[in-house]
Amino acid sequence: MANVLTDLAADIYKAADIVGREVVGFIPSVTINAGAQEAAQGDTVRSHFTRAATVNTSATPSMTIPEGDDQTIDNKTMSLNTIASVRIPWTGEDIKHVNNGSGFETIYGDQIAQAMRGITNSIEAAIAAEAYKNASRAFGTAGTTPFASNFNDIAELRQIIMDNGMPVNDGQLSIVMNSSAGTNLRQLATLTGVNTAGNDTLLRQGELLNLQGFMMKESGQVQSHTKGTATGLDAAGGEPIGETSIALDGGDGGTLLPGDVVTFAGDTNKYVVNTGFTAVAGTAVIGGPGLRATLADTVEMTIGNSYTANVALHKSAIELAMRPLAKPLGGDSAVDVMTVQDPHSGLVFQISVYKGYNKAMIDITTLYQAKTWKPDAVALLLG
Repeated sequence: MANVLTDLAADIYKAADIVGREVVGFIPSVTINAGAQEAAQGDTVRSHFTRAATVNTSATPSMTIPEGDDQTIDNKTMSLNTIASVRIPWTGEDIKHVNNGSGFETIYGDQIAQAMRGITNSIEAAIAAEAYKNASRAFGTAGTTPFASNFNDIAELRQIIMDNGMPVNDGQLSIVMNSSAGTNLRQLATLTGVNTAGNDTLLRQGELLNLQGFMMKESGQVQSHTKGTATGLDAAGGEPIGETSIALDGGDGGTLLPGDVVTFAGDTNKYVVNTGFTAVAGTAVIGGPGLRATLADTVEMTIGNSYTANVALHKSAIELAMRPLAKPLGGDSAVDVMTVQDPHSGLVFQISVYKGYNKAMIDITTLYQAKTWKPDAVALLLG
C-alpha cells in the first residue's frame, strides 16, 4: 500500500487536469494565489498592493536631480479558514469485486475526479457568495432573467464598472451567469447569425462569445439571494458622494442582509449592501466607491426584491488563496501523501492514503479562502 499514490499518479494528475478544465465560471474569473507549501487552518496570506502614483506638475530646471516620490507598498491579509475534504474508503473485498469488472485503478481514478469536482464546486459556490455580497451596484430587474431580447444589459454593467474607476479594456472582465441567462443569450439571433456574430462558434459549439469586453461564462453555483425583512428604514441623511457607511433609523426590527439591493429616494442607483444588521436600526455599509449622490436629510431607503445574482467582475476584484493542509511534524499516520496543482486552473489538492485494519482510505483535501479586495470592480446583473 505504500506505493498506492505512485501507482495512481497518472490517474490523479489526469483527474486534476480534467476537473481544472471544467471550471468555467467564478474560479477562472478571479486572481488565484495558490502554492504547494503547507498551511494551517487560520494562517494568513498576504497580498501586496501599490498605491496610486503621485503626478508631478512642474519641471523646474536645476543642477540637482530632484528626489523621487516615496513609494509605500501596501499589503492586505486574509485568513485561510475553510477546509474542503472528501474521504474515500476501500476494503479488500471492494478491490476484489471491482477487479472482476473495470478494475481498481479505473474506479479509483474516477472517484478521485469526482472528489476533486465536489471540492471545486464548493469553492465555486464560496466565490459566488463572496462576490455578490460584496458588489458595488446592481442593474436589472429582480425576478426577470436577463438577455430575453437583447444583450443591452452588458453595456450597463460596463458603465457601472467604468464609472467606479476600474479598467474595462484590459481583457480581465467577466460576466458569470446562471444557465437560464446563458440560454437566453444563445437564442439571440444577433449572436447565432454568422454574418452578425462574425463566426459560427456559438451556433455550432454553443460556446458563449465575448461581448463588449467581457468574457461570458456560466456557472451552476450562481447564488439566489433572499432579501432581508426590514421595512420603514430611513437614512439619517447628509452623507456625501463616496460615503459607504449609511446610518439608518426608523426600522421595524427586521434584517438588512449582505447582498440586499437598496435604493434611496431621489437616487436611481441600486446599491449593494456589504454589511447589514439585525437590529431595529444601525449602520449599513454599501459597496465602494459608495454613494453616487448626496443624501438629503431623512431619506427613505427601500430594499429591492429577492433575485438571482449574476455577477460582472474584474479579475483583480477577488482573490482565491489555496494551500495544502499542514501535516504534523514528522507526518501523521498517512502512508503516502501527494500534492497536486493543476497548471491550467491553479487548483491545489493534497491526497493522502491511510491504512487501517483490512481497510484503506484516500483523503483529498484543500485549504482555501476567497476575499473581495475591490467591491468597485464587482457589479450585479439581477435575475
